[in-house]
Amino acid sequence: MRSTRLKTCLRGATALLFLALSSSAKAEGLALNRFDPAPAGDRMFGVPSPYAAGHVTPHVMLLADYAHNPLKLYSVPTDSDQGSIVKHQLYLHLNASLALWNRLNLDVSAPLAVYQSGDDPTAGGQTFPSPTSAQLGDLRFGLRVRLLGEYHDPFQLALGGYVWVPTGAKDSYVSSGEVRGLPQLIMGGRIDERFVWSVAAGPQIQGKSSFANVDQGTMFKWGAGFGFLLLENRHLQIGPEAYGALTLRDVEKHTTNAEVLLDVRYRIVDDVEIAAGAGPGLTSGVGTPDLRALLSLAYTPEQKKPEPVVTPAAPPPPADRDHDGILDSDDACPDVKGVADEDPKKNGCPPPPAPVDTDGDGIFDPDDACVDVKGVANEDPKKNGCPPPKDTDGDGIFDPDDACPAEKGPADDDKTKNGCPKSVRVVENEIVILEQVQFDTGKATIKKASSELLNEVAQVLSQHPEMLKVEVQGHTDNRGSAALNKKLSQARADAVKKAMVERGVSADRLVTKGYGPDKPIDENGTEEGRQRNRRVQFVILEKQPKESQ
Repeated sequence: MRSTRLKTCLRGATALLFLALSSSAKAEGLALNRFDPAPAGDRMFGVPSPYAAGHVTPHVMLLADYAHNPLKLYSVPTDSDQGSIVKHQLYLHLNASLALWNRLNLDVSAPLAVYQSGDDPTAGGQTFPSPTSAQLGDLRFGLRVRLLGEYHDPFQLALGGYVWVPTGAKDSYVSSGEVRGLPQLIMGGRIDERFVWSVAAGPQIQGKSSFANVDQGTMFKWGAGFGFLLLENRHLQIGPEAYGALTLRDVEKHTTNAEVLLDVRYRIVDDVEIAAGAGPGLTSGVGTPDLRALLSLAYTPEQKKPEPVVTPAAPPPPADRDHDGILDSDDACPDVKGVADEDPKKNGCPPPPAPVDTDGDGIFDPDDACVDVKGVANEDPKKNGCPPPKDTDGDGIFDPDDACPAEKGPADDDKTKNGCPKSVRVVENEIVILEQVQFDTGKATIKKASSELLNEVAQVLSQHPEMLKVEVQGHTDNRGSAALNKKLSQARADAVKKAMVERGVSADRLVTKGYGPDKPIDENGTEEGRQRNRRVQFVILEKQPKESQ
């Protein structure tokens, strides 16, 4: 029986398939493309670099990758050309990477086979359909950590790797259909600002499979490249690179991949680079084309070498004989250590004896108006260093300036109100409120608007424990029944007492009485008079004598 197979074509360096008629012609589980683009921002097309280019620095690249005859069919034993299963394969790789701390590099690459075609060859009565539609390949995620060397150093070392996720179609030569991994040891550097190099190697770990009787499985992948940096600004790079892979199970020529490229890179501006490369395949391994061509456009911020810091030679130090930090030329006492002084006649001379602070208040005796008593600073020389005036009610306003030294209150530009509660005053026998307690019409319900007023009254009562008994009086105008008015005024007085108790005032200190209209303070013939007559008063009935306070 005549058989068909792929084998090495030394004439054209095209990968050839060894097929037995009984073997399957399906592409299921074959990621044909053997080119793995280095992350955006690296120096080579297929060989990664060991550095991380920047901190929080993004790099983005669009790469076109064309392979000619990566999969061709020959017959055995005549070695006749049966046509290409995949004759043209064009990928677009969108790659983005992020450099962190000049040490860690993260990248992701999305491959898209935008064009694939072949001859649909037939051998032994069997047809091998060629792919025709655009297909998404396997997404690749990468990570790299720089271990040694900086970006511009001649030797750098890194550990890195890729993981492929099977996002492509298994029957279109774009996906293996399984997760793959590639850990790598990466070395490289930049020598004399004129030469760059990179070397990478590691095992690509994947499950064992077979395509057309050619084993596919874990492979050892390698790559190496170097480039010369030309032009005055070193923005032009030219040089070769080579990369390849061989299986670890069944090493032979059709399971080995090797390609070489000649690269040209040019940085258009500081952050944008274009690159092109082309070269032949060297073996007949599955996926090795007879020609590969590459073209890329990348946004990759240039990592400029820091300018060396040049420290000028220090001039001889000027003379300072007494080593007090004041040059002899400015030192009024050059042979005796001293201190700086604005007076040229005292500059550099020993300081006068430290002034005395007898009471330890931080104000020296010559400036202290109260030498033997701790005090505070005051702009008035007669008060400087003396104890501050008292603040009896603790509202922050000293008694001499406090119009109500026994009651807390805010500051006020009006001296008659400074330190006083806004709405409350204490006179001899009464707590006078400057506002009225407001109730709902005809009811004893206190309106919310009077809450702050009642807070102030409660505060005054708490500050004056000597007020032993206070009568909360309710008053009305003369409209309506006198009996009803007395009842309403009593209810309102009781409501105010309850409000005081809720604010912490002892109920034993308060009594209530409703006077109705019996004690007017104004005429009931006008609305204004009636308004004043409707009121609540706080009358002091009993005080503790001062000598027992």
